[in-house]
Amino acid sequence: MTEAVSAGGTGLLPEGRHADLAGVRLWYLDSGGSGTPLVLLHPNTGTSEVWEKQFGAFAGAGHRVIAFDRRGWGRSVAAEGAGVGTIADDLDALADDLGLGRFHLLGVAGGGFAALDYAAWRTERVLSLTVGASYGQFTDPLIADMFSRLSTPDFQRVPAVLREVGPTFRAEDPEGVERWMAIERGSRRPGAPAQPMRSPNTFAKIAGIRCPALVIAAGADLYAPPALMSAWAAHLPAHEWDVVPDAGHAITWERPGPFNARVLDFLRRADAAG
Repeated sequence: MTEAVSAGGTGLLPEGRHADLAGVRLWYLDSGGSGTPLVLLHPNTGTSEVWEKQFGAFAGAGHRVIAFDRRGWGRSVAAEGAGVGTIADDLDALADDLGLGRFHLLGVAGGGFAALDYAAWRTERVLSLTVGASYGQFTDPLIADMFSRLSTPDFQRVPAVLREVGPTFRAEDPEGVERWMAIERGSRRPGAPAQPMRSPNTFAKIAGIRCPALVIAAGADLYAPPALMSAWAAHLPAHEWDVVPDAGHAITWERPGPFNARVLDFLRRADAAG
């Protein structure tokens, strides 16, 4: 069952709805249309509202664009007595509810963890996979050790905006920074636990992802710098690699022009290849 409600925000997003799924009342945005579906997975410091710089571009290119607030984030609420579930299971249930069949999948930062988890589990359903600005939550020592040197206790005490939004964007667009901070403040519901992966992300696990893949790093990312991302991306069977220079962890927010163009070029070729 769905219920239409205004999404609010800047008017750059479509009207939102709740879908009553197993264990959760999931808030989602859907551009509609008959184009190939593209599902967007938001970062930990955000909700579906972080995609306001992508929805128009991706829908305008002919895709049916869908994004949802993860369970315990934004307007998505777990049912009374329900467990935390997994992002992958909630995504699969929403895709079934919307009758999506096969779709393209894009996740950034924490959404990238879940995108990798889902694509490895439901390979037959994913037309293509894009992961941006994410360390992937890999448990392999190479990535775990690198990330521990980056994400220290002192680093985690720094305000989120300084950890995640690059210095150039903070200097040049104060209004954009304020909007990012407003979304971040309303992202995770108080006391909401993080959802686990269906299985830990490992190099061996992603070696089974056979769909076309695109990995995009941000040149000024303090969480997932290009050296870290290229180390795990090397274990995807076939992937394209790109770096958006002078962008922080909030890559889609800071540099939507080059990010959107790179993704749309990749999706166009993935669709043409069938």
